[in-house]
Amino acid sequence: MKKWFKAGFALFLIAVLIIPLAACGQDKVQTVKVAEVTRSIFYAPQYVALEKGFFEEEGLEIELTTTWGGDKTMTAVLSNAADVALVGSETSIYVYAQGSNDPVINFAQLTQTDGTFLVSREKIDDFSWDQLKGSTYLGQRTGGMPQMVGEFVLKKHGIDPKSDLEMIQNIDYANIPNAFASGTGDFVQLFEPQASLFEKEGKGHIVASFGTESGHVPYTTFMSKQSYMKKNPETIEKFTRAIYKAQHWVESHSSKETAEVIQEYFKDTDLTLIETVVDRYKSQGSYATDPILDESEWKNLQDIMDEAGELPEEVSHGTLVNTEVAKEVMK
Repeated sequence: MKKWFKAGFALFLIAVLIIPLAACGQDKVQTVKVAEVTRSIFYAPQYVALEKGFFEEEGLEIELTTTWGGDKTMTAVLSNAADVALVGSETSIYVYAQGSNDPVINFAQLTQTDGTFLVSREKIDDFSWDQLKGSTYLGQRTGGMPQMVGEFVLKKHGIDPKSDLEMIQNIDYANIPNAFASGTGDFVQLFEPQASLFEKEGKGHIVASFGTESGHVPYTTFMSKQSYMKKNPETIEKFTRAIYKAQHWVESHSSKETAEVIQEYFKDTDLTLIETVVDRYKSQGSYATDPILDESEWKNLQDIMDEAGELPEEVSHGTLVNTEVAKEVMK
């Protein structure tokens, strides 16, 4: 009887130990398809989350695709080709205004300022915004956040974009740097690393930051269809937690360390240039330090859109922004 009990108890212990291990082995890794609007050092925390294994720690496998444009990025999400989009928050307002019955919800902010810089052809030691009057200015695409922020800042400094300078907007986004390098325009609005690269090569000089001038705005956020978020609440929470870990990592580590981690995503860019760009964005507070998109930022976004004549309708913060996930993660 004792032998039978001992043998039975031993089998019970083995079962107790093995079953949980087997269950762990059967846990499925959740795949999340992410569409990023462009590939940019501006999105450094996202690449840190990937490279440091923060998504993996949450049981997520990320399939990252660069969709090259806000319209294409939103199309990917709306057609279920992507689960999550990394794109400007203004796109969620455009979709909502079209009467979507499954709105796209902003749930985690990645960048909190504009990411462009004003570059002059000639070196200016004592720059003032009124020096743009009468100049030729290479702007960005009409309706996009860079252009809307650009016009907002110009007006803030008493410059009418339509009458005080010659605004050129008929050049494709990808060709703007080449057009400036070829001699078009006295000033140009550029993203990094192109702005710093031009400065390094002596082709232009950074004289101002649109991010600093325009204040905090939800420039790039992670968003998903409302239906996906309701169906996959744990996935969204895990995703947001991974991003928050990366935001904390970037904030607490040097620009050089961040540059080294994300270099894999910018193989054609010199490491020192990546470090310069990361440092520039960190110093002006472009990288959000937490995933919460607050009401003041949402209001600033709509003020900028309204000033540019591109706000289809005013949308309340609670309608298209979910901060509950971010707040839960930050606990």
